[in-house]
Amino acid sequence: MRMIFGLVLLVGIALAGGAVYLAKGQIGQYKTAIARAEAAKAKIVPTKPVFVVNRTLKYGEKLSKEDVRSVDFPVTAIPEGHFNDISVIFPENTDEPRVVLRPIEKDEVLLSIKVTKPGEDAGLTSRLERGMRAFAIKVDVSSGVSGFLRPGDRVDVYWTGTVGGGQSRTEVTKLIESSIPLIAVDQRSGDVEGAQIARTVTVAVNPTQVASLAQAQSTGRLALSLVGVGDDVIVASNIEVNQQDLLGIQAAVKAPEAEAEKVCTIRTRRGAEVLNIPIPCTN
Repeated sequence: MRMIFGLVLLVGIALAGGAVYLAKGQIGQYKTAIARAEAAKAKIVPTKPVFVVNRTLKYGEKLSKEDVRSVDFPVTAIPEGHFNDISVIFPENTDEPRVVLRPIEKDEVLLSIKVTKPGEDAGLTSRLERGMRAFAIKVDVSSGVSGFLRPGDRVDVYWTGTVGGGQSRTEVTKLIESSIPLIAVDQRSGDVEGAQIARTVTVAVNPTQVASLAQAQSTGRLALSLVGVGDDVIVASNIEVNQQDLLGIQAAVKAPEAEAEKVCTIRTRRGAEVLNIPIPCTN
């Protein structure tokens, strides 16, 4: 009887130990699963619905409800001026459309600065930032980069004119403005199809630059140089070339004349002959 009891006791202890071992394994797996879930949860980026455009939109196009859709966007990357309510983009109390002010790429977030208010005109002034002014520059096929200028491009402006007077008079070309934006070509502030020779281009500059460009345009010739997309190289402001530098001509320097040696003489008469006899000069 005692042997049976002892055997049952041993079996019970063995079963209890196995249960404890299995329970510890299950608890460990459960803790591991919880840790993985917490780690995955920490990697989840919070999002917020914002409106993006469904297609590429050009300047001057009217915005319609079919052009936008709502997507979940990371909260930390949402740009300022976004829309998250369709009723704000298209108010119910008006049928006046919004007009695109700046090119918008497909799937780009729709921003308030890139479209007009409902019914607002998309004029040239809407492309000017605060403190900036529009200034027109006369161009032709050579000074206007052969008609390849487009609104939104950036250009360097060079002035060519004559400086100095008399023998020092020379013609120079100088960089006067660097990387200024074009907002219109002739009377078109939107996209220009193909290469067209413009008569004027309009740039956005501050009042001081307006004065500089007006003075330069009235005293010489202006030429534009197209800046590449994404080019952020700072150009030196002292770029200037004159004819002598271009042709490698050095200005002739006139050597000063040697001072003539002073000669002192006395005149004496010998009969009918008058002689000049040199003597030392005294100050």
